[in-house]
Amino acid sequence: MSALFTPLTIRGIELRNRLWVSPMCQYSAVDGIPNDWHHVHLAQFAAGGAGLVIAEASAVSPEGRISPDDAGIWNDAQADAWAPIVAAIRARGSVAGVQLGHAGRKASTTSPLTGGRGTVAPADGGWTTVAPSPIAYDAFAEPVALDAAGIEKVVTDFADAARRAVAAGFEVLEVHAAHGYLLHQFLSPLTNHRDDEYGGSFENRVRLTVRVTEAVRAAAPDAAVFVRFSATDAAEGGWDVADTVAAARLVAEAGADLIDVSSGGLVPQQHIVPGPGYQVDYASTVRRETGLLVSAVGMIDDPAFGEQILADRRADAIMSAREWLRDPHYALRAAVALGADSPAPAQYLRAY
Repeated sequence: MSALFTPLTIRGIELRNRLWVSPMCQYSAVDGIPNDWHHVHLAQFAAGGAGLVIAEASAVSPEGRISPDDAGIWNDAQADAWAPIVAAIRARGSVAGVQLGHAGRKASTTSPLTGGRGTVAPADGGWTTVAPSPIAYDAFAEPVALDAAGIEKVVTDFADAARRAVAAGFEVLEVHAAHGYLLHQFLSPLTNHRDDEYGGSFENRVRLTVRVTEAVRAAAPDAAVFVRFSATDAAEGGWDVADTVAAARLVAEAGADLIDVSSGGLVPQQHIVPGPGYQVDYASTVRRETGLLVSAVGMIDDPAFGEQILADRRADAIMSAREWLRDPHYALRAAVALGADSPAPAQYLRAY
């Protein structure tokens, strides 16, 4: 039997296979509300055989958006708009997930769809950004350091977003603690220069991510909770794989079911050389050292390669992004390549 097409059950939720769609920002929402673009974009992956479809990073607060065009889940109107999209994913045999995020100092930026790069000023529809410390990312605006009340609001916002996500029908909730966004900013000593209980030592820097995971778990007791980490900052003096292993154990104790292992995104001086499977060793290390479920991501575009990763027990599932954009029926093609039973919908079976 194909490892990629072996079902996986997490917290009573059965995923039909282990070829999953990573969250991919679409920069196409208005006031945080997803629309027809998101509906077609996500439902096509379910029809294409994905075991899990995770909707893009959805902001838990208005100031948590990466750009003014980002999707959100900080109010009921957004949750109501997500509900039919979730229903469409589930009707096509996939499990629906959503990534809960806060961009921190990388918020209020120009949408890449416009071709620009930089901070959107408040006068132009942007807002003042927040972070653990007042350290700007690259040429972006300098953020304001969160005070104690601001940190408590972040925890509450994630919990409220989790409740809305479950009400919309999402069964998988991913806490975004990677790619240089707010929780990652707290984790890394490169961006966290605080001297209170949320800064300094590893235990202090990981505190907010653990609290957010606990809050999401409490708000969504029956959901599968993932946490995405950047396993390394790939920069001198930054967060590293040993930190990720230790943090993975802590978030698992807080209620996380799976660790989604990526890398980078925190600082512009990072040194990363992308290539097929370039992040798999990180996932494998986390899996080996913790015994937790992990997903691997990063240019795993060949079904045979993904199959080997799972067969070698280096990961428990494969996340892909760009390959699904190139071929929304990636899982159907992978099943044919591997000789596995096709997850094609009945309407497509004549082709398989």
